[in-house]
Amino acid sequence: MENLNQETFTTPFVFKTDWKNALDDDEFIKVFSSDILENYIINKRWYGGKASTLKYIEVVDHFKITSKKNTYYGVLLEVNFKEAFYQHYFMPLAFMAEEELDTNTIIAPIQLGNQKGYLVDALHQEDFRKLLFDNIVQAKENPELKLVFHKGSKFDDKEYKSSKFMGLEQSNTSIIYNDAFVLKIFRRIYVSTNPDYEISRFLTERMHFKSSPAYTGSINLALPEGNITLGLMQELVPNQGDAWKFMLEEIDGVFMNLKTKKIKIDKLPDIPLFKRMKINEIPPEIIDWVGLSLFLRLQTLAKRTAEMHIALGGDIHDTAFTPTTYNGDYTVWLKNRMLYQFQNRLNIIENSLHKLDGLALELAHQFMENKKIVRKHFVDFDWTKMKSERIRIHGDYHLGQILVNGDDFYLLDFEGEPESTIRDRKVKQPPLKDVAGLFRSFHYAIYATIFNNKDKYPFEQEQLFKAAEILFNYFVGAFLETYIEKAQSGNLNIGYSHEIEFLLKYCLLEKAVYELGYELNSRPRWAVIPLRGIQSIMKY
Repeated sequence: MENLNQETFTTPFVFKTDWKNALDDDEFIKVFSSDILENYIINKRWYGGKASTLKYIEVVDHFKITSKKNTYYGVLLEVNFKEAFYQHYFMPLAFMAEEELDTNTIIAPIQLGNQKGYLVDALHQEDFRKLLFDNIVQAKENPELKLVFHKGSKFDDKEYKSSKFMGLEQSNTSIIYNDAFVLKIFRRIYVSTNPDYEISRFLTERMHFKSSPAYTGSINLALPEGNITLGLMQELVPNQGDAWKFMLEEIDGVFMNLKTKKIKIDKLPDIPLFKRMKINEIPPEIIDWVGLSLFLRLQTLAKRTAEMHIALGGDIHDTAFTPTTYNGDYTVWLKNRMLYQFQNRLNIIENSLHKLDGLALELAHQFMENKKIVRKHFVDFDWTKMKSERIRIHGDYHLGQILVNGDDFYLLDFEGEPESTIRDRKVKQPPLKDVAGLFRSFHYAIYATIFNNKDKYPFEQEQLFKAAEILFNYFVGAFLETYIEKAQSGNLNIGYSHEIEFLLKYCLLEKAVYELGYELNSRPRWAVIPLRGIQSIMKY
């Protein structure tokens, strides 16, 4: 096998085999998985191993799928790391002769037998995208391919019109069909159905939930060891961007009001964290400062969040979705997870103190001094006192997972927490964990606004932080009032006020400690946000 001047990329990799038999050819597999793939995969946005050292890539399985014109391969890769763990990825492959090539995104120039051409990611070929669409429409089950295409009950398009990529390449690749549907191709795969597929299909087909994009189809690989979800198709919903962007704009307006309305921050009435507030009970000074419309939007979001949880906990037949109580097994799982994570964050903070200064450093020292109290809070989870129920939850719920649609919201991306194993993502948890995730997202949006507009608001930072905490407490109060009322009227058992407060505090703390690791590793200046969050929850 020749491997000439590979830097210039002009000389192709040369193989004896033809394309129809390429993936049964040992020589092709060997060169493809080492020389070709390692260079290509490391730069892809969806590749999740950037923080680790790649050891080798192995092709663990493949299937062949053909259109009238072309043969394609679906390849399952196992990426092994020096740190002794591995990840699995899905890669659809096409071979295009030079004259057929219609994309710049090539994996490598190759020669198969006498034919020169290019190895490309098949998703960049319209013929392949059409093939996937047609197979979902026909809901084909192809036993020898191990591929199962499913057509959702809400999918009524019969013919392929167009396809294009949606936005930037994320951790998955999304394709828009007929300007009406989005097919998300999962790049990182698990030998287990993907929670996003599982929950999306359940919400649409079992619970007729209206506030997330309707499930319209899927692609799964049925292997003896379990199902692997390769693709999830949903309707494309009209939206004006995500709730994070919306919230940043709104909060900027709120901080501008401090200046234009000459508001004295020290005179603003505060409330304790978790105090429920009906909108007509919010003091006029706060309404004057924040505006009524933002509180009304929070109310809508609270309602949709509660409806999502009522749907996720509302099935008595499907055991994957029936509510369950707390028990010893769950508590052991929870505490092990929490203590491991807490210790990991303590190590990071001890190694990062030199990166911090000012308030962040002061808060970090406070955190270190109070670490026993925080740890004790995690250990003090007593399941015997819990009267509420656990359900399947969103698991990674924040403003970036919510789309704004006029005055309403769509909730999406049920894949779960990226750091968690696939099994952990399916563990039933308190629905209040999602609520806490959203509250941390509010906290972030408020502080990010202060950090990103340092010279815009004519106040000392301490004053702005004081206003931030007051604003946060009212956001939480208004949201909780609507959420709790809606959840309880929908027979979702979230416990009584004492238990609600305990669970919220527990989950907020867990989230803030989780964020701390992320911030210290990637942008230490922002560590002040989770540190401030931990301080206001623990009140030390």
